[in-house]
Amino acid sequence: MQKVVGIFVFDDIEVLDFCGPFEVLSVTRVDESKRLETLSPFDVKLVSITKDIVLTTGGMKVVPDFDFETCPELDILIVPGGMGTRKLMYDERVLKFVNKKAKEVELLTSVCTGSLILASAKLLDGVNATTHWKSLQRMEDEFKNIKVCKDKHYVEDGNIISSAGISAGIDMALYIVKRYFGENVSRATAKHMEYPYLEKNIRRVDI
Repeated sequence: MQKVVGIFVFDDIEVLDFCGPFEVLSVTRVDESKRLETLSPFDVKLVSITKDIVLTTGGMKVVPDFDFETCPELDILIVPGGMGTRKLMYDERVLKFVNKKAKEVELLTSVCTGSLILASAKLLDGVNATTHWKSLQRMEDEFKNIKVCKDKHYVEDGNIISSAGISAGIDMALYIVKRYFGENVSRATAKHMEYPYLEKNIRRVDI
């Protein structure tokens, strides 16, 4: 059975923040030799506040699959970043949604400044986490209960994984593949994408 992945999209989202993880998870195959005959073990959907077209940083138009009201149960939630997070981290609709899904999912993740939304929802209290390098100091100053990691590409703490900025979301997504289906599948996915496989620069916290 496929793992259902919801990626939250919003106006002024950074394109690679959500497209990077989308690409990784959607092109994954458990058996690389049967790539053309099989589906990804991840069913990736885009979720937004409403079903209106989302306008990204740079002007790409994106059509969400679901709004908050129609979003199905998820196994994984990915909260990307971008300039749009500056307002959304104070939006009660967004905070209510991520809190609800956090109780439901197996894995809660963020890319770039998406972690500020999770922080504002108090989902990172007591958690080791990271964000885009330009926002590390802000995270440390505004959210005193977060253990901010300033030198890691992505950080795993229990069932929460946060990544640094933009392209770091690709490496985080490859780690998600590894977490569920092993290193061989993750490496095969990276090779299919012609993307270098990151082996270091992760902080893993065992709890």
